[in-house]
Amino acid sequence: MAMNEIAANMRLQKRLCHNAPFYVLGPIVTDIAPGYDHITSAIGGAIAAANGANFLCYVTPAEHLRLPDTDDVKEGIIAAKIAAHAADISRGIPGARDADNEMSLARHNLDWGKMFELAIDPDKAKRYYDSTPPSERHTCSMCGKMCAVRTTNMILEGKKVTFCSEK
Repeated sequence: MAMNEIAANMRLQKRLCHNAPFYVLGPIVTDIAPGYDHITSAIGGAIAAANGANFLCYVTPAEHLRLPDTDDVKEGIIAAKIAAHAADISRGIPGARDADNEMSLARHNLDWGKMFELAIDPDKAKRYYDSTPPSERHTCSMCGKMCAVRTTNMILEGKKVTFCSEK
């Protein structure tokens, strides 16, 4: 189902079902991503949940390709949890944003332990972090010295910020 059709479909389904709790499988928003159906489903699920779906059924990356294994089920469930959480935030559900605010603070403080604690999949986050060379663990390994968090923290601490070797 195309993304632009999901909201109207949800309104129709809720009306036909007299606002009974409604669950969706997906909807999968594109069919050209075999092996990534958990992502296409999460996109559709987030939109559906933001527009009234009450429960998201998870879809695995193996959908339509093979029977899922344990890792596929885990990836599907996590994708659905992310979609549901994003929808809860968009709907203004009380407390939905609390963990995100805590994560933002932990990122600002570069408090890796707290970030892992708050993560939907702390084992994966820690595994990725641990694969980074120790010399790059002071900040995000993607941005290095260009990390906005690192730079902001240095400025707030009154430190000189350098991005390149000064001669």
